[in-house]
Amino acid sequence: CQDGECQGLKLITKCSFSFLTGDITQKGYEKKRSKLIGAYLPQPPAANGAAAVRCRLQHSEGPTRRMLRSANIGVCDIREAAARDRAASTAGPRPLFYFRFGVDQALPQERRTPVTPSSSSRYHRRRSSGSRDERYRSDVHTEAVQAALAKHKERKMAVPMPSKRRSLVVQTSMDAYTPPDTSSGSEDEGSVQGDSQGTPTSSQGSINMEHWISQAIHGSTTSTTSSSSTQSGGSGAAHRLADVMAQTHIENHSAPPDVTTYTSEHSIQVERPQGSTSSRTAPKYGNAELMETGDGVPVSSRVSAKIQQLVNTLKRPKRPPLREFFVDDFEELLEVQQPDPNQPKPEGAQMLAMRGEQLGVVTNWPPSLEAALQRWGTISPKAPCLTTMDTNGKPLYILTYGKLWTRSMKVAYNILHKLGTKQEPMVRPGDRVALVFPNNDPAAFMVAFYGCLLAEVVPVPIEVPLTRKVKNEFFFALLLKPILKVMTSHCNGQTPSLKKPLHLSWPKLLWFVTESKHLSKPPRDWFPHIKDANNDTAYIEYKTCKDGSVLGVTVTRIALLTHCQALTQACGYTEDNTFVLSYEFDSFLFQSVMNMMHVISIPYSLMKVNPLSWIQKVCQYKAKVACVKSRDMHWALVAHRDQRDINLSSLRMLIVADGANPWSISSCDAFLNVFQSKGLRQEVICPCASSPEALTVAIRRPTDDSNQPPGRGVLSMHGLTYGVIRVDSEEKLSVLTVQDVGLVMPGAIMCAVKPDGIPQLCRTDEIGELCVCAIATGTSYYGLSGMTKNTFEVFPMTSSGAPISEYPFIRTGLLGFIGPGGLVFVVGKMDGLMVVSGRRHNADDIVATALAVEPMKFVYRGRIAVFSVTVLHDERIVIVAEQRPDSTEEDSFQWMSRVLQAIDSIHQVGVYCLALVPANTLPKTPLGGIHLSETKQLFLEGALHPCNVLMCPHTCVTNLPKPRQKQPEIGPASVMVGNLVSGKRIAQASGRDLGQIEDNDQARKFLFLSEVLQWRAQTTPDHVLYTLLNCRGTIANSLTCVQLHKRAEKIAVMLMERGHLQDGDHVALVYPPGIDLIAAFYGCLYAGCVPITVRPPHPQNIATTLPTVKMIVEVSRSACLMTTQLICKLLRSREAAAAVDVRTWPPILDTDDLPKKRPAQIYKPSNPDTLAYLDFSVSTTGMLAGVKMSHAATSAFCRSIKLQCELYPSREVAICLDPYCGLGFVLWCLCSVYSGHQSILIPPSELETNPALWLLAVSQYKVRDTFCSYSVMELCTKGLGSQTESLKARGLDLSRVRTCVVVAEERPRIALTQSFSKLFKDLGLHPRAVSTSFGCRVNLAICLQGTSGPDPTTVYVDMRALRHDRVRLVERGSPHSLPLMESGKILPGVRIIIANPETKGPLGDSHLGEIWVHSAHNASGYFTIYGDESLQSDHFNSRLSFGDTQTIWARTGYLGFLRRTELTDANGERHDALYVVGALDEAMELRGMRYHPIDIETSVIRAHKSVTECAVFTWTNLLVVVVELDGSEQEALDLVPLVTNVVLEEHYLIVGVVVVVDIGVIPINSRGEKQRMHLRDGFLADQLDPIYVAYNM
Repeated sequence: CQDGECQGLKLITKCSFSFLTGDITQKGYEKKRSKLIGAYLPQPPAANGAAAVRCRLQHSEGPTRRMLRSANIGVCDIREAAARDRAASTAGPRPLFYFRFGVDQALPQERRTPVTPSSSSRYHRRRSSGSRDERYRSDVHTEAVQAALAKHKERKMAVPMPSKRRSLVVQTSMDAYTPPDTSSGSEDEGSVQGDSQGTPTSSQGSINMEHWISQAIHGSTTSTTSSSSTQSGGSGAAHRLADVMAQTHIENHSAPPDVTTYTSEHSIQVERPQGSTSSRTAPKYGNAELMETGDGVPVSSRVSAKIQQLVNTLKRPKRPPLREFFVDDFEELLEVQQPDPNQPKPEGAQMLAMRGEQLGVVTNWPPSLEAALQRWGTISPKAPCLTTMDTNGKPLYILTYGKLWTRSMKVAYNILHKLGTKQEPMVRPGDRVALVFPNNDPAAFMVAFYGCLLAEVVPVPIEVPLTRKVKNEFFFALLLKPILKVMTSHCNGQTPSLKKPLHLSWPKLLWFVTESKHLSKPPRDWFPHIKDANNDTAYIEYKTCKDGSVLGVTVTRIALLTHCQALTQACGYTEDNTFVLSYEFDSFLFQSVMNMMHVISIPYSLMKVNPLSWIQKVCQYKAKVACVKSRDMHWALVAHRDQRDINLSSLRMLIVADGANPWSISSCDAFLNVFQSKGLRQEVICPCASSPEALTVAIRRPTDDSNQPPGRGVLSMHGLTYGVIRVDSEEKLSVLTVQDVGLVMPGAIMCAVKPDGIPQLCRTDEIGELCVCAIATGTSYYGLSGMTKNTFEVFPMTSSGAPISEYPFIRTGLLGFIGPGGLVFVVGKMDGLMVVSGRRHNADDIVATALAVEPMKFVYRGRIAVFSVTVLHDERIVIVAEQRPDSTEEDSFQWMSRVLQAIDSIHQVGVYCLALVPANTLPKTPLGGIHLSETKQLFLEGALHPCNVLMCPHTCVTNLPKPRQKQPEIGPASVMVGNLVSGKRIAQASGRDLGQIEDNDQARKFLFLSEVLQWRAQTTPDHVLYTLLNCRGTIANSLTCVQLHKRAEKIAVMLMERGHLQDGDHVALVYPPGIDLIAAFYGCLYAGCVPITVRPPHPQNIATTLPTVKMIVEVSRSACLMTTQLICKLLRSREAAAAVDVRTWPPILDTDDLPKKRPAQIYKPSNPDTLAYLDFSVSTTGMLAGVKMSHAATSAFCRSIKLQCELYPSREVAICLDPYCGLGFVLWCLCSVYSGHQSILIPPSELETNPALWLLAVSQYKVRDTFCSYSVMELCTKGLGSQTESLKARGLDLSRVRTCVVVAEERPRIALTQSFSKLFKDLGLHPRAVSTSFGCRVNLAICLQGTSGPDPTTVYVDMRALRHDRVRLVERGSPHSLPLMESGKILPGVRIIIANPETKGPLGDSHLGEIWVHSAHNASGYFTIYGDESLQSDHFNSRLSFGDTQTIWARTGYLGFLRRTELTDANGERHDALYVVGALDEAMELRGMRYHPIDIETSVIRAHKSVTECAVFTWTNLLVVVVELDGSEQEALDLVPLVTNVVLEEHYLIVGVVVVVDIGVIPINSRGEKQRMHLRDGFLADQLDPIYVAYNM
């Protein structure tokens, strides 16, 4: 009730807002308000209906039943059952099964609302080409759907509408519209056709229509916000959303709601405004709404409004909350669906197999079908056998029995005697021959078929597609390897698809044309050998499986003959019968020859043009029998009003061929309703059920007794999902009304077995798969003995395990039960079965519900595909529909929302994905239906190209692992004891001890780098320290020791004289990578200033790069800025003035013009602990942090690297790095001066013009050690991948490289380093040479692969264990394994320990924890203006909470673990490897577990070929995935389901928002690391210009 009040209030709010803004008048406002309130006023309680009768379907005791020969259980005879049933019905009330006769009742009168004439007439105008397949049309069901939606009426689905780029919106509406393809026949696979539903003819029908219309007008069921990309400004919808949101108060403001743990603590309350109905509007900023997030932070953006809406939607989960308890370690068990204790269970007795009437032996029945043809062809050669029609409905050709006999003989003679030679005939009896005929040429097909039978070869009919676009089973021929030839009618343009391109991949075949003029006449004395029917194969019929595979069902000659006899007996065919057949080759072509009947075949092309053609032919030929499908009846209904003189009184049987579809009942009822006045009798309609394996399974017999109405049952859909029959009342919303498909075939026995597991007989009130034991069935799947055994050789068991018969039964693939009187009821197909959380749903039922949703015309020609995909160990329902070309975004979204609600109400199942595609784009079968398996394949491959997608994983996926709960903290003693017991050591390691290393390092005696440079300038003045290369690979500049010293002196003079700087002043160095930067750095040291290196602004992108420069200059408190003349101009340019305030720059010194004099003295610091330089860098989390490096730390750092890499003056090192921060700066500027080696400097920007520059330099200078970044390595891998041969020819040789180190502050990118190693292996690069380093803000280099240590190792860890901060090693290739590469060797003088980031206690080496470091070259603290002391002491001066509490550690902020390997170090000890997993700041806490973005991103990039890059982040506990699309914008929506699937499958997480953007949108820093926090800010501020944003519900 409270919920209802909330909804009502929202509506009034919305209504009053439109009144305030002048949308409606006062009177209109009053009227609308009363109507809205009316829906929520208390109604008088309805009387409870009588409790539904339990359906046991048991037969009353009767005469003794006949027994099967070897059976130990009775088989009930149909006639006895029918007699007993009649006796029971006369004796008293009907036993325990509810049947309903007559027309469907309308809903109760009170529920209808009157509509205005104008609106109703607008809705009454229907297009005559039909809206949805009448097969799925049911007035009652449609009303049920509307009523279900009315329950949700105005319960606004608070899910935001997806944002779409304008180009995408335009593209998918009218531009993508292809002219309507009317070839929209339906296959039994679940496609539906027709374009408008027939106008109801009865008065009750029109009332229903009004009922729907009123629902449509007053019952909009979803609200949407304005899409940021398609509408400019805050549109009306957005205002209304803001109003509703302004009313919404979340009770708990302390923290954002956790939507991922399925708890419903935060209920939403809507406050009633006092007195007035006008709503309070939220204050607005610009176009956006100011909204409060869950934790009370105001966010000004439309995107955040949408996300907040999404959070609110998900706050109250639809499914019951999971029972939450801690699952220890990594045992993440998926939630097993607990059986519902209240679920219905079958209670009836075990069913009895049902025997059909005995197959009577008529004396004059021919012994085989060929014999029948011979008899009629010689006795009555003039009798018409088959009449074909042209597209105008005129008889095109009449094939008489005489012509059929002579032509078949001709074909047989030519097959046997004219192919090959007499000694070596090409075709032998039993060989398979494909028959390829268009379905508008049944005469040629019939001649070829009987020709094959006479020649004793096996025909394989193959359907020819009608258009090139159609997906076909042509390639079934490839299965039948020994096919020798293909027979076809002459290609006279009727089958364009047979021309060359379509069958290029056919096996080598002989094409054989069956037209008479191409065949030789047989000699007069030649006659084919006609045998009695035997067990040889007569023909092979193909069937397409659920998964798209094609099987051939073999039918023997005796089965073919028996099938004809059984149908003849069941239907009472006689020789004078005329038979009208709609456009498919069928077994009826065989029955006609058996009984010398006249078949009038109506081609598909004629049915498209004139849907009434089959009815006209029935009248014209006074046909006794007609065989049609539900959609033929529907099309006739649509078009019948133009015809006056229709008379169907000659019909004795109207066979409904697809009666096995439970929804055919509505077509039959509607057809009878309209045509009863034209002479159609109710008892004439005979639904039949058939399947490729069992041929005809059951058929309703024609009776002369019009008082014997057909049986129908109204079954509870809820019961059916559990496979149980429960009778329900028609008033219920979720019922399925089924009609019987008649009795078992003569000579057959039928039973129902459980659909899965061993074939055990069902109970009488249980749904099972129908199985048939008869001669007249298929016998095997061609060439597949295993599948044949499972389908054609089934022995049903009783509950005691005994078989009921010695003869095998055949699975029909139909789900159903045998009701009273032996009537067979079918409720679905095995192929359409979807088992979701243990409940069975039928695709046809879901289709019918979706088609009953208003507006019914929304789905183009009723074309909907429903299938399931397996995600996270359960089936998930996917609906794909073609939308009308003129649909708007709003229409689409509303329709999708309503479909979700309707299916949830009626079937109690969630839809995982709902996709809309443009009209006419789904793959088709040969007769124009939807090709289901192909559609599913396209969906899974990401090639469906939908124009709208709605994913609902939050409501569907209920089997996620239980969320992890944090355990209470464990004390120090427990940790110690636990580690001792489990044999785990405390995770700590160290590099070599600097004090014990004896080396002749002359630089050690100097405390300061400036002194080392002066010493080198005196002792080795002409030794080259630096060589700078340009993009052509030639030397641009070089510096010797003395040149550097003199240049630094001049810069020091300039700083003191022109800059007037004091000791300790800060100087910003804004230089491009090169020699000037190095000289400026040492100039600062000589002058006693503190240098800060800053990357210069990019000339082409000043607006975004210059503010960062300005910020570093300001934050570092630089007193002066040094740069080159070029950059100096750039900083003062007009573009710069537009980006920043240029008047606030500190003094700028241009070092291109230096003074000539030397300084009076060079500054020497008083204390090694004073500041040497500041290192500013943007971390991966987007934080700008400057750290202080003292002179002592700088010297210790250089010494550590010198020892690790064995650097001496005779060495050359190639460096391709950015020289602005971290290890890159130290290698570029400091190490050469300390160690004396020559550095070959290669600016990374030069590689953009010449990707081979770095490697050519390494080769040319015979370099042994080189350093690069990930972006450089990626550039080489992508840019030089195809050029390795030409590089080899140019003499590129990498065999001398012993260390190639990637400088990084992240987890090693193992895929990139491995592909780089493999790619350049041919050029001599040793795989072990490639390694990585690791540094961070508190210590710029902790690990670096040296020259003498063991090779870098790789381990595989369990990804699920990592989420629980545990480390479990697994084998390579095992499920959930994650490869991690060692981050290089620990540098000399560095100690590492792994600590718990929360408790600060030391951890064992089986735990993931924060890496803490103690070293002489740790930075001495953050440099900040405000001096955040808590952060300073926490990061740089931490102590363990227990254990070694004296040592001072610096916290790196990175999670990792240590492993003791089997390898030995240089000093003979076992080697400890450090593995970095990820940054603590970036790790995401979801469902109580720790996830690292890179793992999710790796999975997403693998999901689709068009995803080039991906970044993930969280916002209010929603996981947001941003993907860069390399492809057309039409592929954007394909990515949404794939991304959602892969993250669910591999990480057990539900993606909240999927954002598809252009290439290059994800920001990357100079080290090639993703800036996820910048991306998050851009997304929330609506600055990404996304192609598509999908909000998963």
